[in-house]
Amino acid sequence: MAAPLTMWDGVLEITQMAQAKVGDPLLWALQISSNLSCSGISLPSPELANVLVSYICWDNNVPIMWKFLEKALVLKIVPPFLILALLSERVIPCRRSKPVAYRLYMELLRRHSFELKGQINGPNHEKVMKSIDGVLHLSEIFGLEASDPGIIVVEFLYATVWQLLDASLDDEGLLELTSDKKSMWPIKPQDMEIDGHEIFDEIRMAHNEKLHNLNTVMAVELIGRFLQDKKTSKILYLARHNLPTHWPRFIERLQLLGANSSALKSSKVLTSEDLLRLASDKCTVLTYEPKQNLLQNFHAVTGLMSPLVTSSAVLSDGGSSISSLWLPLDLALEDAMDGYQVNATSSIEIVTGLVKSLQAMNGTTWHDTFVGLWIAALRLVQRERDPIEGPVPRLDTRLCMLLSIIPLVVAELIEEEKSVDINELKISSIKLLGDYHSLLSPPHSVLSLANQAAAKAMLLVSGISVGSAYLDCLSMNEMPVKCSGNMRHLIVEACIARNLLDTSAYFWPGYVNGHINHIPNAPPQMPGWSAFLKGAPLTPIMINAMVSTPASSLAELEKVFELAVKGSDDEKVSAATILCGASLLRGWNIQEHTAQFITRLLSPPMPADYSGDESHLISIALILNVLIVGIAPVDCVQVFSLHGLIPQLACSLMPICEVFGSCVPDVSWKLPTGDEISAHAVFSNAFAVLLKLWRFNHPPLEHGVGDVPTVGSQLTPEYLLLVRNSYLPSSGIVLNDQTKRRLSEVAASSSPHPVFLDSFPKLKCWYRQHQKCIASALSGLVEGTPVHQTVNLLLTMMFRKMNRGSQSVTTINSGSSSSSGPGNDDSSLRPNLPSWEILEAVPFAVDAALTACAHGRLYPRELATGLKNLADFLPACLATIVSYFSAEVSRGVWKPAFMNGTDWPSPAANLSNVEDKIKKILAATGVDIPSLAAGESSPAATLPLPLAAFASLTITYKIDKTSERFLNLAGPALESLAAGCPWPCMPIVASLWTQKAKRWFDFLVFSASRTVFLHSNDAVFQLLKSCFAATLSGASISSNGGVGALLGHGFGSHFCGGISPVAPGILYLRVYHSIRDIEFITEEIISLMMHSVTQVACTGLPKERLGKLKRTRNGLQCGQVSLAAAMTRVKLAASLGASLVCLSGGLGLVQLLFKETLPSWFISSYRSEQGEEDGGSLGGMVAMLRGYALAYFAVLCGAFAWGIGNSCLASKRRPKVLRAHMEFLASALDGKISLGCDSATWKSYVSGFVSLMVGCTPQWVLDLEPDVLIRLSKGLRQWNEEELALALLGSGGVNTMGTAAELISEMQ
Repeated sequence: MAAPLTMWDGVLEITQMAQAKVGDPLLWALQISSNLSCSGISLPSPELANVLVSYICWDNNVPIMWKFLEKALVLKIVPPFLILALLSERVIPCRRSKPVAYRLYMELLRRHSFELKGQINGPNHEKVMKSIDGVLHLSEIFGLEASDPGIIVVEFLYATVWQLLDASLDDEGLLELTSDKKSMWPIKPQDMEIDGHEIFDEIRMAHNEKLHNLNTVMAVELIGRFLQDKKTSKILYLARHNLPTHWPRFIERLQLLGANSSALKSSKVLTSEDLLRLASDKCTVLTYEPKQNLLQNFHAVTGLMSPLVTSSAVLSDGGSSISSLWLPLDLALEDAMDGYQVNATSSIEIVTGLVKSLQAMNGTTWHDTFVGLWIAALRLVQRERDPIEGPVPRLDTRLCMLLSIIPLVVAELIEEEKSVDINELKISSIKLLGDYHSLLSPPHSVLSLANQAAAKAMLLVSGISVGSAYLDCLSMNEMPVKCSGNMRHLIVEACIARNLLDTSAYFWPGYVNGHINHIPNAPPQMPGWSAFLKGAPLTPIMINAMVSTPASSLAELEKVFELAVKGSDDEKVSAATILCGASLLRGWNIQEHTAQFITRLLSPPMPADYSGDESHLISIALILNVLIVGIAPVDCVQVFSLHGLIPQLACSLMPICEVFGSCVPDVSWKLPTGDEISAHAVFSNAFAVLLKLWRFNHPPLEHGVGDVPTVGSQLTPEYLLLVRNSYLPSSGIVLNDQTKRRLSEVAASSSPHPVFLDSFPKLKCWYRQHQKCIASALSGLVEGTPVHQTVNLLLTMMFRKMNRGSQSVTTINSGSSSSSGPGNDDSSLRPNLPSWEILEAVPFAVDAALTACAHGRLYPRELATGLKNLADFLPACLATIVSYFSAEVSRGVWKPAFMNGTDWPSPAANLSNVEDKIKKILAATGVDIPSLAAGESSPAATLPLPLAAFASLTITYKIDKTSERFLNLAGPALESLAAGCPWPCMPIVASLWTQKAKRWFDFLVFSASRTVFLHSNDAVFQLLKSCFAATLSGASISSNGGVGALLGHGFGSHFCGGISPVAPGILYLRVYHSIRDIEFITEEIISLMMHSVTQVACTGLPKERLGKLKRTRNGLQCGQVSLAAAMTRVKLAASLGASLVCLSGGLGLVQLLFKETLPSWFISSYRSEQGEEDGGSLGGMVAMLRGYALAYFAVLCGAFAWGIGNSCLASKRRPKVLRAHMEFLASALDGKISLGCDSATWKSYVSGFVSLMVGCTPQWVLDLEPDVLIRLSKGLRQWNEEELALALLGSGGVNTMGTAAELISEMQ
């Protein structure tokens, strides 16, 4: 209830009497306090504050009244912040005419604005804060509701400093120099200041001017104190973090004052340099970086802040020391080289996100980040300079990553950062690469290109300008000075082409090894790209030259593309051939444009004047076929994958398959060579490439993880189309980076509308049949139907030359069909049917043939021949044959086939050799394999009948360019088929194939060795254990552990004169895609990580030092060298574990980790066995290190899966999962959940996780509910982690800003 007005009249009467008598302020204050208390007025009183300030300003602006006011503040009978707010509104605008009042106001500020304790939760605090908001209009200015007292305190202090700042700028004539040229606070009088009661003489005016100048100095010093004080600086950090739209103007004013203030020159406590330092973003007081302050103890444990080692240490082990920080990057780059797996997401996006996560988590500079990125890519190339032969990506894919993808990643990072410094750091990082000689040696296949790049630089440095055509013709023997190029020369050229560098790089010290004085003689210019660009017509010689040499500019490519669209039929075919040549594989500077042009040519829009009944694609069958055949090699498909074009490529191939699969085979087209291609051939070629774009031979419902399917099973036709559609402008998704915008342009150029599988009814029908075939037994063939008739025709064609007695060999019965046909060999018996109709009948025909073989009515060799006849007639049948055999093998209902060399081919000739090589490959893992060789008493090698049939079919193919695209389809399917069968089926298949393809021996044996891990979780665990052991091996990382030991030299027989043990990391990267039970991986990785921590603690830290280890104000100290080395290894183990989890299961496994695995681990009664073994001497330390390792591991997993910000689509899944995990942490801290783990482990995990989240992934904090953040902060404060609790609340946004301010006010 409001007090009666007579009460305040009484207060004024007492005040007037005391003022007249110049009474004791203390007696006055006590009397006022007593009277108010007797009247039931609670103190401090907002009403009294208003009465006193109104009384003083300005009728009673005398010294005694200011003393009364001061005493009222001291005795807390008026709220200090409200008094200061009321005075600021009245005093600051009149500071020039009333300098004494202004000075007294600032004195009150100095005494009472830095005492925050009790201001938020004191008596009448809600009423007080509402009054402050009403006086200064804070809610209106800052746009926040005035419901939280803590928020009002932040706004009040922010406004107070800003008012002083604007007043000081105005007093020094600097306010006009600000961007808005005025203040949003009332710092100037509303009316002209006229004082009729005083006559100012010159002495008085001089005195006021002097006081005015002193006041300006005092105001500036007060500003500095607000920025320096421990509490108010943190309050200002909250304002900076939660009121970001106002902060730039505030900082602009601070910097303007610091650079130009004359008052600062008169100050004895604050200099211009001090204020500028406080105003800079690097100032820890203002920016309050938890990464640098609050994580200090965590960094002392995990070694996050360890500087990069010197180049000499890097060279000693090929870069593993410097790359230990970037181990996840090495693994991701190597994983992208797996030819059996394409990615729907651009490697540019993947690597960019990974680099940003690692840079944030490692706390490294952008210079060190760029160096780590380049070194990881160089190591990728050096790892397999001469890869094994086989249907796998070779060196071209690795060079694409280094010279095309990585420069684009760097460009993306620079665009996102938008910093001047980052450009300089980018340049210095490439310059530094010259120190890593062991990584710069070019592979033989690109040696001439490296030398040419060095020659180009030498010519320019020598003042000689030449064109690319001259360089193409120039022999290095013609150069008067030897030009020895390396990989850095190629990197520099790639960066210059993308405007990341300019030719000033040629003048770097040591970049060229000499000068020349004249232009070397070059042979006459051969027809090629330069001649074509000048208008020369295409000739066979020119075409060959342009196919074998990549284009040097986008303009050259655009002209070829224009020719492919508008030229004659022959010119279109030639242009398509050129685009699929060296420009696609080795045109690193324009590679993404080449792939985009090919994709656009594969999906041309219908001409506006087209009026035919058939598809417009029919008329361009020749150019389509040339393009499809041209991109079929494994390396070419990988180029599309790395550049993120797989979804659009799939979308382009689907209509081609739909159209040509609906044509009868007598529709044909004549090639320039005179040969003809049929609709069946075009369809089969397109279908074979399309099927490479997802794991078509795997079950449609692979074992998912949680409510997210595994990474592999996401690659379905529907998923690829959804990804493609997401790039369209109509999707509504904001495309923030250049790569996504480029993909959007490609998608929109083919069709601006979303495309779905329903748009291709024939393809969809086959796909549904394919899924049904894999998932369940074959059924549904009805006699007399068109499908049944087609089955008869296929069987007749397959076995037309085979007769046995009086029975026609084509009379074949099975459980699902009974088909017969005449036994002649008339070629006209080949079905004249569209491909889709044939594919629908193939499973039934193959089933009938396999059943006949199983019942002895068909010899195995006849079965293989029949299957080959079918595949030769329509190569696309291989896909359906794979579907059928994959399903039948998994059902296990067929009798085994004895591979005895009589009925079926025998592997005996080299089975023992294969066994020896497998053992050698696996030597580094310690995994034992059962003996393969058959002894005298051992049964002959056997295979399940479907597998034996498919293996026999595949070995009938020649290994040539024509068959390559179909072997690339059948090869992985055969391996997957054999891997799913009991051991030793895959080694038997490898033995059969090595007899046919001896140059593929290494590849086949390596493939066989991988399947060892698919039959036993114990073997997988042993492989994971080997990965951790290799990574952490040796007394220090720089000796022989880290990336080098984990990934080694990849796989190749060129080392040590033959097959050598394969590094465990390479084996795991080539195995995990096929592991079905992926969920157990996480638990095993955590177990190995905990074991590694124990081993590191025991070997890296002597017990006597561990016993003396203690916490100091600067972190953990004792034996710092040993501790730093050991903690770096702990962090390395955690980063390895996080990488393996994310690669193995992607989003699903990470989600399971946070929602189930980690909570279960902490709840279980897990104790530190190591502590018990050592009598407790290591137990506490090991337990603490385990918690920190788990924290780093968990945050890394989240960063890799979701990103550190909100730019990637996966980040949308983060809030739900993260909230569940943080609710678990908060509930455990509240005592609602009983934990079984060691308390030291739990404490270090929670503090470490929160520290990393606040310091490295602050966007995550904004995903959390305010209630959870507040509960977490309370738990942290119980552990005396006040700074960390404050950082958590401070990062939580506006909803926790008030609680954070309250915590600041209560801090000692």
